Amino acid sequence: MAFSKLYDSPAAAVADVHDGAAVLVGGTSHSSEPAGLLAALRARGVQDLTCVCDFSGWDGARGLLELLQSGQVSRLISPYPLPQSHGDDRIKELVASGLLSVAMAPQGTLAERLRAGGAGIGGVFIPVGLGTRFATEQEMRVIDGVACLLEMPLRADFALLRASRADTLGNLVYRGPQRGWNPAMAAAARVAIAEVDDIGPPGVIDPELVITPGIFVNRLVRASQPGPQG
Repeated sequence: MAFSKLYDSPAAAVADVHDGAAVLVGGTSHSSEPAGLLAALRARGVQDLTCVCDFSGWDGARGLLELLQSGQVSRLISPYPLPQSHGDDRIKELVASGLLSVAMAPQGTLAERLRAGGAGIGGVFIPVGLGTRFATEQEMRVIDGVACLLEMPLRADFALLRASRADTLGNLVYRGPQRGWNPAMAAAARVAIAEVDDIGPPGVIDPELVITPGIFVNRLVRASQPGPQG
């Protein structure tokens, strides 16, 4: 039998996500959010999760918000706060009570920390955040006359991704906003799980089209809802 990373269901794919796990979520739009995986994680009832995501492209997708509403997330790291136009009283209560902490990180800084985590780099010096609330006890160094802050690499236990196409070896092709955070998050997680519209045998994808190589992807599951077309 040919090797395959395909799992029967989202529930099976997230069965070992444990209490206290750090989880990267690759999208927060209808076409880029791994809704099936997030629903399965919510159904499992795991607690004290740290989730990393970016709400700046949020278009009303509910998967991650429902996980937050359930109280299973204790820490959220994001470049963008929770969408104010679609605010939820339950989430506000969790933040006010201290049960949910929200840590802000600029997009570029978060991207570089994930890249460093995926590449095995010990840290990166970035000329962003000096003199602001983002600068909290980091090492500062002047490089070529520019003051920079040391940002540490960011790795996680799991990454939940969304892709348009894959083969059973885990090679991924994205469409539209799926391409945003998914490649960096796939490399920065110990276990990367992708929810995919179309999964075929090895060779079905032109190698020139592969964006995330299968070496970074551990598990695949078929999406129940179609992604973007065209």
